Amino acid sequence: MSTSAQTPPDAPGVTHEWVDAGGLRTHVALAGPEDAPPLLLVHGWPQNWWAWREVIARTKDRYRIIAPDLRGHGWTDAPRSGYGKDQLATDLLALLDAMGLDRVTWVGHDWGAFTGCLAAMRSPERFERLLTLCVPPPFARDRSLKTLALLLSYQGPISTPLLGSFIVRRGFAARILKIARAKGSWDPADIRVYDDVFRARPWVTVGMYRTFLTRELVPLARGKYSASDLTVPTTVLVGDRDAITKSVTSEAFPQLEVRRVPDVGHFLPEEDPDAVVSAIG
Repeated sequence: MSTSAQTPPDAPGVTHEWVDAGGLRTHVALAGPEDAPPLLLVHGWPQNWWAWREVIARTKDRYRIIAPDLRGHGWTDAPRSGYGKDQLATDLLALLDAMGLDRVTWVGHDWGAFTGCLAAMRSPERFERLLTLCVPPPFARDRSLKTLALLLSYQGPISTPLLGSFIVRRGFAARILKIARAKGSWDPADIRVYDDVFRARPWVTVGMYRTFLTRELVPLARGKYSASDLTVPTTVLVGDRDAITKSVTSEAFPQLEVRRVPDVGHFLPEEDPDAVVSAIG
């Protein structure tokens, strides 16, 4: 399935490649010296590599930046199936293989963070370290009823094939972007970079959340993963105004380094890129 008709937006020092990663034609934005330490930046829904533009600008002199688009997102191909999060982890590990990258520092936001945890638990030898942004880890089972109700309030409707497609085609991604940002505001052009892709291929959003609610949520709640499964050095950054990660604290997860970023909502790489860069080091 071909990607969006538009071409990837330009960013200083960024080039673009399409890589066959396990049979998936994957778009990757690249920046920085080829011999520098590799830094994998993995976005979440409803975004693509463009979410990292401010982080890339601040790190490309010191790292080799690899910023892929997830399956169905941005300019990566969008098959009708394969939106389980284990499959996304498989896609990205295949990308590392295809690009000849043995070990990386993985920085993930939203589903890119969740997928990073899954990949790290499966293949810890591929990680120098892991930095996750704005998502509870897979072994989190202490979500409040309020948080669960919030998640289901939007994930439920968009996980149904007909209703979900109808909602997504009418700018649902744009509404979520506006609602969940607490610091600063969006440029309308940036919202279009994200929203246009999902309007054109609503099955991606439906697939991401239908798979989560029908196949993944219950095993997670029953303890499919435990904190001991994650052996890679991991730092967690969350915005203190992000409703999804209210329960992610140092007290709740003493085995992780948890940092709360003040005055920030869910879209941390764009709301406070300096905080992300500081955590990367």
